[in-house]
Amino acid sequence: MSETDKSQNRGATPRVAPVPATPKRRQRVGDPAPPKGASQSEITDSSRRRSTWRHHNQMAKDSLWRILRSPFSSLMTWAVLAIALALPAGLYLFLGNAQVVTSNWDGASQISLFLRSDISEEQAQRLQSSIQLRGDVATVNFVSKAQAMTEFRELSGFGEALDYLEDNPLPNVLVVRPDASAGDVQKQAGLLEALKKMPEVEEAQLDLNWVKRLYYIMELSQRAVLALALLLGLAVLLVVGNTIRLAIESRRDEIVVIKLIGADNAFVRRPFLYTGIWYGLGGGLMAWWIISISMIWLEGPVRNLASVYASSFELIGLGIGDSLLLIGSATVLGWLGAWLAVARHLGEIEPR
Repeated sequence: MSETDKSQNRGATPRVAPVPATPKRRQRVGDPAPPKGASQSEITDSSRRRSTWRHHNQMAKDSLWRILRSPFSSLMTWAVLAIALALPAGLYLFLGNAQVVTSNWDGASQISLFLRSDISEEQAQRLQSSIQLRGDVATVNFVSKAQAMTEFRELSGFGEALDYLEDNPLPNVLVVRPDASAGDVQKQAGLLEALKKMPEVEEAQLDLNWVKRLYYIMELSQRAVLALALLLGLAVLLVVGNTIRLAIESRRDEIVVIKLIGADNAFVRRPFLYTGIWYGLGGGLMAWWIISISMIWLEGPVRNLASVYASSFELIGLGIGDSLLLIGSATVLGWLGAWLAVARHLGEIEPR
């Protein structure tokens, strides 16, 4: 090489190989276009959220398909859950209907005010109006001396003996029915004491012992139903948890492989949680179906029994709110049972 060529090479700028550009992520069909001016972190977070949502959707469908592929065992599990859920719900409905029946019984919580003998009917009617203005009183009925004597003559069987009486010895009576807000025994006792202190009242009577028995029986029944609901709710958790444990054991090898390629516990846990949700939802729907069929089956005999007592009582079934509460509670119990089972057994499966 000549000296001239060497001097030209020394003065030339060295050539640098071009760096290949980083390939851009290809936008898939159906993916929304990223907003203009969005940063790379925002685009990554949006993509991660879409991926998580797709995985939730896929796991929900896959877990439902796994349940439906074994219809007999799934139906047995749903039936056990439905019976455990329908029993406390049915007792709750029974108590609600019993409260409606007892609230319509005449004399259940009536206070009889026997007025003094010197109180005229006009004074008794004015007292009736003043008592009616109380907020803890629903109705006040006035029974005059003549009406009381007529009823006593018809019911006692002493009609001829009563003809020998010169005067009517029966007093004017006010029959007071407390308001529904005064349904508590203590409130009724307070109303009775307040009415006793009125100067026009000679005597006030209320069968508090009978009212107390009814009140305490209903309170005891409500607590018994609540305790039974808690116990059967625990049974639902155990049934779902044992079912999910068996599902985890049957897919142990699959879980090990998924963890080997880097999946975290949240990823592995997701299909089992959806399985618990499907079991709880199916059990709740079947329990609602059992209760509805039972109410239809009992509707005719209850109507016939009510007609014998000249009553228009009809069974009250599950309303929209109660139905949603039953199905929602069953779904939550299914999810909770699955979560407890996964938290207990999933940590024991680790790649070795």
